[in-house]
Amino acid sequence: MPHLPLASFLQWGLRPSWGLPRSRTLSSQSQPYGSPISQRNREAKQKRLREKQVALEAGLARKNKSPAEPSKAWTPKEIVLYEIPTELGEKKDVSQPLPPAYSPRYVEAAWYPWWVREGFFKPEYQIRLPQATGETFSMCIPPPNVTGSLHIGHALTVAIQDALVRWHRMRGDRVLWVPGSDHAGIATQAMVEKQLWKERGVRRHELSREDFLQEVWKWKEEKGGEICEQLRALGASLDWDRECFTMDAGSSVAVTEAFVRLHKAGLLYRSQQLVNWSCALRSAISDIEVESRSLPGHTELRLPGFPTPVSFGLLVSVAFPVDGEPDAEVVIGTTRPETLPGDVAVAVHPDDTRYTHLHGRQLRHPLTGQLLPLITDPAIQPHVGTGAVKVTPAHSPADAELGSRHGLSPLSVIAEDGTMTSVCGDWLQGLHRFAAREKIVSVLRERGLFRGLQSHPMVLPICSRSGDVVEYLLKSQWFVRCREMGDRAAQAVESGALELSPSFHQKNWRLWFSRIGDWCISRQLWWGHRIPAYLLVEEPGKGHREDRWVVGRTEAEARELAAELTGRPGAELTLQRDPDVLDTWFSSALFPFSALGWPHQTPDLSQFYPLSLLETGSDLLLFWVGRMVMLGTQLTGQLPFNKVLLHSMVRDRQGRKMSKSLGNVLDPRDIIRGVELQVLQEKLRDGNLDPAELAIATAAQRKDFPHGIPECGTDALRFTLCSHGALAGDLHLSVSEVLSSRHFCNKIWNALRFILNVLGEKFTPQPAEELSPSTPMDSWILSRLAHTTRECERGFLTRELPLATHALRHFWLHSLCDVYLASSLGGCEAGAVTLPLPPWASSGTVLLC
Repeated sequence: MPHLPLASFLQWGLRPSWGLPRSRTLSSQSQPYGSPISQRNREAKQKRLREKQVALEAGLARKNKSPAEPSKAWTPKEIVLYEIPTELGEKKDVSQPLPPAYSPRYVEAAWYPWWVREGFFKPEYQIRLPQATGETFSMCIPPPNVTGSLHIGHALTVAIQDALVRWHRMRGDRVLWVPGSDHAGIATQAMVEKQLWKERGVRRHELSREDFLQEVWKWKEEKGGEICEQLRALGASLDWDRECFTMDAGSSVAVTEAFVRLHKAGLLYRSQQLVNWSCALRSAISDIEVESRSLPGHTELRLPGFPTPVSFGLLVSVAFPVDGEPDAEVVIGTTRPETLPGDVAVAVHPDDTRYTHLHGRQLRHPLTGQLLPLITDPAIQPHVGTGAVKVTPAHSPADAELGSRHGLSPLSVIAEDGTMTSVCGDWLQGLHRFAAREKIVSVLRERGLFRGLQSHPMVLPICSRSGDVVEYLLKSQWFVRCREMGDRAAQAVESGALELSPSFHQKNWRLWFSRIGDWCISRQLWWGHRIPAYLLVEEPGKGHREDRWVVGRTEAEARELAAELTGRPGAELTLQRDPDVLDTWFSSALFPFSALGWPHQTPDLSQFYPLSLLETGSDLLLFWVGRMVMLGTQLTGQLPFNKVLLHSMVRDRQGRKMSKSLGNVLDPRDIIRGVELQVLQEKLRDGNLDPAELAIATAAQRKDFPHGIPECGTDALRFTLCSHGALAGDLHLSVSEVLSSRHFCNKIWNALRFILNVLGEKFTPQPAEELSPSTPMDSWILSRLAHTTRECERGFLTRELPLATHALRHFWLHSLCDVYLASSLGGCEAGAVTLPLPPWASSGTVLLC
């Protein structure tokens, strides 16, 4: 009978049951109470407890002080390369003996190009398989921004989605997983502008629109290719022949068609309203691009375009004299004195007895001397501050509503570039708004109307793209009416037609749609889908008081509509196309059906729409998922998907969301392949971070990864990511956790080598259907395998992938290795140098596992 060297058995971590020292029986006889021995024992025990407590507290203090990765260096592993000559797309040669050491580069090499060439990722391939079910499973990848590399948050999405689509393929379903990327209007334009300034010293407005767009397309070709390479490195089984981009020709047709249809349905209109405005970008921005930063009180911040730090979190008290009463005044508090020139009234609560005698009176503006009405409104909170507030309808959403109720006309005092307008007078016009703030406070002091300054907590809106303070400006923009579509989206979840998982997201869904306002979709950019709307240019003195706009798929169509509107020949009319582009979220909201060919009735649209599942991060529930549901239902007549799976967010060690502008992005390939600290630092320096951000990011990297990142492999990274459930809260991923999964892969590798070595090259397994247990242990391991299979099935059916990963890990380590394989060696002597061939070597049971 063949024998197996003991070293081969021990190398993969099993511990034979023979040769273990037996535990000694402890005496139960105790010393008499109060004896010297007992007393010394108690004192020694108490001393040990005190020392243990001190050590524990010291350990907790160290942990709280430094949450970084352990500084202990890992032991470098042997890297084995797959060096058998294999043409790209040819099947990997697995006939050679397995290398002695597990190496991800060897294991994962050469497979992906072969999968793609064979068409395994295409639904057309799957319907030819004998186990084909005839059922369809379709899904689209949330299109990543083309501005740069994917981070670990994207890797989590890919890991979950790829596991689901591969499971459906194994079942025999016809599967389509659509790849794509998003043009990311504001983010891309900002990145390219930074690069142009850094490399060539050129500003955007020094180029023509066409020349600038050529630079952006060049950036897209570079970065878009990198994203595809990352997805391939992650093993994403996407149908690459159906790849799309939200600025390609098909998407442009879909966006234009959607705009025209919404306009005809009365759901899209142009109006002057308050919008979130980034003075640094000179564009409106969406709510998701506004970060609300809480300030505890006085705080100084450095902002783009201003040379010195700016103070925030300060409440300035200002006196408004009562007209006709020299000694009477109303004091208000403001954290934004730069908006004082735009005040049109002062408001108090109607029941506030402090101001009852002033109802109907007028106040003198402290800067201009103009008369302002003192108005009463029940929305005012009398217990906050002095109970009196300044009303600035042109620069505050709350004040705009209040002003609308009282018929107050707004005064715009801050321009698009963040300087003060001519309305403020010559002494302020053209000044940066934060320089004007200091000048206004100085004038108030000179006039004796300054009443104090104190630290005050506040929430400051910051543009996530530029880092500038967001202003609220009155702008003429295009808006989507959301109330009717939002009610349908809320009802879809309420009725069960749309399932959100985990279900606790339903509360946020209902709340958001109950408060939804109209959606501003205009962006003052050059990169993006240009709005298909045309201004009818009137001759001086002959036009209407209000601008007249026409919307058309082409200029010719718009000209026909303009002719009908004016009753004049279209050739005589002058049309000027809107220079603005559409919000990126508008085209992204069309992605589930535009990627399948809509508005054309393509075979893909008829076969795979609606999608079977939408899987994405919970942070995109409202801004992306909600808008896809609204526009999908409106434009196609049905929900774009009936199930939504939301995973947790991946954050950095400080709890911040992964953001390219923060420099805390970790490329999944750096975990897969390993990377030195020096290379990580070089990547930061090659980016577009400003010096302050760069210093913070490099210091954080040195702290978190003093020895770089070890090679972990794709399998280990994906297994780790899938091990976190949707209910687990935000994921603070550590490299040590991924290394643990690599150790698990190593266990699998060494166990497989051990089994194949035992079975030998001449072993011929029986067909699975002919196998029957030959020993009680065979029956037991097959029962554990069946249980594991059921758990995995349950995990995939419920889309709780941690159930599957836990079941697999437990079965392999604790059932197969620790019990089944180890038990077959229990009869050997402790001093034996070789082991007899285990009983399972004569059957094929082990191969089923």
